[in-house]
Amino acid sequence: MSDFPSAEAPTVVRLPRYTKTDQEEILGDGADPFGVAATGLTWLPKEEHFGIRHGNRLVAHAGLLRLPVAIGNAETEVVGVGGVAVAPDMQGQGLARLVVTAALDHARTMGPQHALLFCRPPLVPLYQRLGWHPLDNDVDVLVEQPENRLVTMPLRTMVTPLHDNAHWPSEPVRLLSLPM
Repeated sequence: MSDFPSAEAPTVVRLPRYTKTDQEEILGDGADPFGVAATGLTWLPKEEHFGIRHGNRLVAHAGLLRLPVAIGNAETEVVGVGGVAVAPDMQGQGLARLVVTAALDHARTMGPQHALLFCRPPLVPLYQRLGWHPLDNDVDVLVEQPENRLVTMPLRTMVTPLHDNAHWPSEPVRLLSLPM
């Protein structure tokens, strides 16, 4: 059953900014709202933000950031997707699909051929239902970290094409920045 009355279907809006307060409005003020603190990674903030409001409350978010990446020996760019969140009391209503789809619609205007995200293994089936594909387990994905460290991404890396005929090669991946 949806918490949205039929006359008030959820609508994705572009957010001018996304703050820690906005994140807490969706996920609460827990110390590890995304369940990734144990990775010890430093993350980049997103630059483009999309959200869904229910009344005056922000209940879902997805963020985007254009990033440089090397796939094998070829350097290119991807649109990183991150900060995907749906309020626990609003899950199961298709809000993740709506907010991620709207973010990807915008990502298609940004130029890169693919979008990339990192997620905890239990979320892989959700993203697969949204059209994402996990990279093969034997493909190393390296990301930069402070103090010129290069680390192997401990989360699952997933990609989705942003344009027809976009092909992701099965080669090692190096994000030429902090992860998003």
